[in-house]
Amino acid sequence: MDLNGSKTRNGEPSPPYEEKGAMNLGYNYSIDDAASTEKGLDKINADKLNEAKVDIELEEDPWKISEVYIEVTPWNELSACGKFKRVTWDYFGKLVVLVCLLYLFICSLDFLGNAFKLIGGKAAGEVFKQSDVLSNPVSGLMIGILATVLLQSSSTTTSIIVSLVASKIVPIRNAIPMVMGANIGTSITNTLVSIGQISNKGDFRRAFAGATVHDMFNWITVLVLLPLEVVSSYLFHLSDFIVDHMPLTTNEGADREFLTVITHPFTKLIIQVDSKVIEGVAQGDPDALNKSMIKHCCKKGNVDVTYINTSTSDNSTICLEKCKYMFEGAATHLNDATIGGILLLIALVLLCTCLVLIVKTLNSLLRGKVSLIIKKFVNANFPGCLGYFTGYLAILIGTGLTILVQSSSVFTSALTPLVGIGVIELDRMYPLTLGSNIGTTTTAILAAFAQSSTDIRLALQIALCHLFFNLTGILLFFPIPKFRFPINLAKFLGNQTAKYRWFAIMYLILVFFLLPAAVFALSVVNWIAMVAVLAPILLLVIVVVVINILQSKAPMALPMILRNWYFLPEPLRSLKPMDRFMQNIVACLPCCAKKSTTDAKDEPIGESNSTTKL
Repeated sequence: MDLNGSKTRNGEPSPPYEEKGAMNLGYNYSIDDAASTEKGLDKINADKLNEAKVDIELEEDPWKISEVYIEVTPWNELSACGKFKRVTWDYFGKLVVLVCLLYLFICSLDFLGNAFKLIGGKAAGEVFKQSDVLSNPVSGLMIGILATVLLQSSSTTTSIIVSLVASKIVPIRNAIPMVMGANIGTSITNTLVSIGQISNKGDFRRAFAGATVHDMFNWITVLVLLPLEVVSSYLFHLSDFIVDHMPLTTNEGADREFLTVITHPFTKLIIQVDSKVIEGVAQGDPDALNKSMIKHCCKKGNVDVTYINTSTSDNSTICLEKCKYMFEGAATHLNDATIGGILLLIALVLLCTCLVLIVKTLNSLLRGKVSLIIKKFVNANFPGCLGYFTGYLAILIGTGLTILVQSSSVFTSALTPLVGIGVIELDRMYPLTLGSNIGTTTTAILAAFAQSSTDIRLALQIALCHLFFNLTGILLFFPIPKFRFPINLAKFLGNQTAKYRWFAIMYLILVFFLLPAAVFALSVVNWIAMVAVLAPILLLVIVVVVINILQSKAPMALPMILRNWYFLPEPLRSLKPMDRFMQNIVACLPCCAKKSTTDAKDEPIGESNSTTKL
């Protein structure tokens, strides 16, 4: 017998033992004591499980519309002055302010496009005339991306491509990858707009995801259809068959501008740019390189000129009306790039100011139960089995509104703030974006019908290639809900930007500038160099994606070391080292040091678990 009353063998105390989570350290427990201990442990575990369930229930889904609304004073409790104020300001006044801000927002996008044309328009035209480079489909794709980023308009890019094809400078087979690239490049505008909501973590998460869902759809569609087009030329043959069976008539007066009828009276008072100079550079006109893109003559006419002391006469084109706008006088002292830089600064300031005010106005306008009604109406589905077809209606709406404004960039950029504040859900934004992709193809189709009777066939064929490219992508990545990969990818990017605000800037620089420029440079060298560099990178990406899927779906199928990424150094499995580096840089700025410290304190501890995924 030991000091504790336990029986011993050869004078040694009984060894400790474990029983259902309770350790016996040499003490002699009865069966009732063991049962009591087991019940106590079960109760503790149950309490912890309930606490975890409560935490999960209290965690709000950032991708769903919020059910919380601001209580407002009922109408019958307002005074006469309060009722007058609510009607005149809360209902009509704020609505008028919102419309005016939206008008200035669209004008700022026009200024932004003109600024980029002045800065890089001729460079984009120079790239288009590299016919030997365009024979490489990857080069053509990257040229389409870079040209659209420089021109800030897929409509301008596709119109230039249509004119090059109609003039037989670029073959249709070489132009198809360029059109695909224009589809990708146009989504940079709404991605830029989403950064305007960077101050609010939740809004920025949703806005960036709403913008990049356009990017993800375009990139995935290109990755699937470009190799298919290289192998089978199905877009070429399909469009060729349709054009052969269409009655073709030229309509040079085709109206390609609907929204500009409203915005041009204001924008032309600031700047007027001659886009035909870019087409001239792309077509190899030597005089176009020396011309300024600033428009000086708004109306030209032909007159017969008879020379003195001679009987000969000549028909000449002269300027009948000189343009008058703010930057016209500065064009005599400054070059196009300098004016473009000044205009770019003005456009960005106006764009950010309008965006901030639009978000604030919407937040104050959509209050109370009205906000919930509007949000639920916009994101509602048809009842019963018809709910599946709600997305197709959204596609039609997106198509119609984009045709009306003649710009997918304007349409998606106007919706991005609404996604940020939760009025439009990401699942509804996706079909609206797909519709805008279809609607923007009408610009190229109208441009094709404006060609001469000898050039209309080729121009219409490349325009139809653009249309069927987008339709094929929709057929691949929309009808089956499990195949809507762009939504999940956009949510992933939105979550990253919510944790690391600088990620959005890095994404823009990498996806729209560095990656296209690097791939284009490799493709210019030769095919071997491009494949030697890109093939291992692509293989590594595929392996990482497969391992990530297995880690979440079937971890037991992987070796122990591959069930998470902790075996890798932290910089290879997490963005936290880069985040610390960026915070150190921001901390050096006096205006941002306090804010960065506050953000670091507010960061949830649980987010450290995200380092297990690459």
